[in-house]
Amino acid sequence: MNKTKLPLLLVVAGAMLFPGLMPADTVVEEIIARVNNEIITRTEFARSRDQLKQEAQQQNPSGADRLVAEKQRDILRDLIDQQLLLQKGKDLGITGDTELIKRLDEMRKQMNLQSMEELEKAAEAQGISYEEFKQNTRNQIITQRVIGQEVGSHMTLNKDEVKKFYEEHQTEMQQPEQIRLSEILVAPKAPAAAAANASPPVAAADATPTPPAPSQAETEAALSAAQAKAQDLLDQIRKGASFEDLAKKQSDGPSAAQGGDLSYFKRGVLAKELEDRVFALKAGEVTDVIRTKQGFVILRVTEHQLAGVPTLKEVEPRIQDALYMQKLQPALRAYLTKLREDAFIDIKPGYIDSGASARQTKPVETTARDVTAKNLKKKKKLGVF
Repeated sequence: MNKTKLPLLLVVAGAMLFPGLMPADTVVEEIIARVNNEIITRTEFARSRDQLKQEAQQQNPSGADRLVAEKQRDILRDLIDQQLLLQKGKDLGITGDTELIKRLDEMRKQMNLQSMEELEKAAEAQGISYEEFKQNTRNQIITQRVIGQEVGSHMTLNKDEVKKFYEEHQTEMQQPEQIRLSEILVAPKAPAAAAANASPPVAAADATPTPPAPSQAETEAALSAAQAKAQDLLDQIRKGASFEDLAKKQSDGPSAAQGGDLSYFKRGVLAKELEDRVFALKAGEVTDVIRTKQGFVILRVTEHQLAGVPTLKEVEPRIQDALYMQKLQPALRAYLTKLREDAFIDIKPGYIDSGASARQTKPVETTARDVTAKNLKKKKKLGVF
């Protein structure tokens, strides 16, 4: 590999051209590592450390300190790993542009946001600029693609491995009976107030008039219309229409944006009458129109897991994922070690790269660099080392 030398100074040149802009002893940023032509700063290191603490606190508040103590030694390693993968992505021509647009739109939909402008505001509400948010997302896409292309694609799984894993972990696979439900809710529409345009009494000329309660006939008409609509939607589903698409477009329930998904229910959670109906269904089947307090609902069983140990066929995809991750970690570490050995990496004294290889190479010192270093003032404007 053709190893590129990293210039000693990156932004200090600008400070030398305009020395009066800041005090001579001002340290703008401190570089703690150089990876080929890229740098890692103390600010980036501190940000990763803070993120680690937040995640540990969320995962296990009582054991957060222990988790941080275990993982903080790998902070610099992970930052160097990312730089190496991003640089490899650049070499492979992976930009992540198309995937970025799709990923951002998926995030918008998952957060039930109407526009990308709302996503931008949501990112900034978390204390991060939208540009930085997009760049972080792009970096994730690039590193994932490099890992998949350069590491994952070379790993293989065979049937014997899957079967052995299944036989050895059956106790852990015990599960209660549960179903995953989706709904389409059709709520009756309140009739328009008959006296909406009526003049209010003189004494209450400035007050907002209270619309009269709908009559029994109006209420029954609204219920009848809602029931008819629900029955029409059910007929469409039984003729092959997509339940998820109809839920998104027609459901009045809060789950409409998720295609009606209500997640999982174990026995004993739902009302007995409803439980008897849905637990009698197989995956993919739907109920008749059901009258509820909110209106008329159609329920679809998207998954039906029986109690006990699932069959190998049912859990095979999950076992393959588990085996893939088991193999991926050591294979990825070996790949990153090779990238380190093909790169120029320099670490500031006092910081440790826990993923370092004994065969790593530091940038080559040159005479020109030595001369430049002698001409620098003792107190530099950029913290270089």
